[in-house]
Amino acid sequence: MVCVSDKMIRIAQIGTKHAHAKGKYDTMLKFPDLFEVVGVVEPDEKRRTEMESNGYEGATWLTETQLFSTEGLRAVVVETEVSELVPTAQRCIESGFHVHIDKPAGTSMSALQQLHETADQAGLTIQMGYMFRYNPGFEFLFDAITNGWLGSITEVNGMIGKSANDLLRLTIARFPGGGMFELGCHIIDPLVTILGPPEGVEAFTFRSHPEKDNLADNQLAVFRYPTAVATIRSNHIDPHKRRKFEVIGEKGAVIIDPLEPPSIKLSLDKKFSRFSEGYQRVDLTLQDGRYDGEFIDFAKVIRNEKKLRWDSTHDLAVHKAILQASEMEVD
Repeated sequence: MVCVSDKMIRIAQIGTKHAHAKGKYDTMLKFPDLFEVVGVVEPDEKRRTEMESNGYEGATWLTETQLFSTEGLRAVVVETEVSELVPTAQRCIESGFHVHIDKPAGTSMSALQQLHETADQAGLTIQMGYMFRYNPGFEFLFDAITNGWLGSITEVNGMIGKSANDLLRLTIARFPGGGMFELGCHIIDPLVTILGPPEGVEAFTFRSHPEKDNLADNQLAVFRYPTAVATIRSNHIDPHKRRKFEVIGEKGAVIIDPLEPPSIKLSLDKKFSRFSEGYQRVDLTLQDGRYDGEFIDFAKVIRNEKKLRWDSTHDLAVHKAILQASEMEVD
């Protein structure tokens, strides 16, 4: 029999092919007081051999069947290719485990709905891996809105870019939604956190290098709300790698630029708390690692110390908005 502390969470990872896989694995190992990482599953034998000496040294390699029969296992982190994220998570949920799933949650709306229905019925948590949820800049933004500092929100603008090389272009081009689907999803999540599901989405998609590939690499989506308009841009031909998010209300504004590490400019029409009227910079306490906050929170949820802030209704609304913004079918 395996003896595990009541506070120690037995956890594992399935998949190593997602862009965030290694970072998530390292973060779990970083918190040995929270997690016991029992193993990693990588069904692709060639990939597994590569990873054994490339970031996963010392890992215990398991088959999925072996993993699911591991005594005391509580949660699984799903870091497969995007096409396998939801099917893999479905098997985990059906086997009785909480799951952390990286983004975006596949191309099928109906498959994601089924996953959440199964989890909700079983009382299990799905934590999506949108990387700005626990970013100190966004945490400050969410608090400012909750505290009423900005007043009624009238405008949200987000931008996330990178300069994709030819190999990355081919990888992302497998999805008709291109960069908005693969990367823009990260800032659609906080938009829906702030304003909820949009009434409508209008997408503008450009493919800049048809001589190379069919990648949708320069995209804009406009989200309509009853009292606000939001725009989200994703640009994979941006040599400056601009990433920013701004929220404007009738009483104030928060501008996060850049997103990592976050730098905030706050504007208020009158003094609130320790902040004065007008524009000012905000000092933030930065986290050590990009994924620290989400795994610390995941542990609290698994221990029943709290509920996850983002529930199935939110995650489904986000995914629908992502598909719409990417001009992908919503089945």
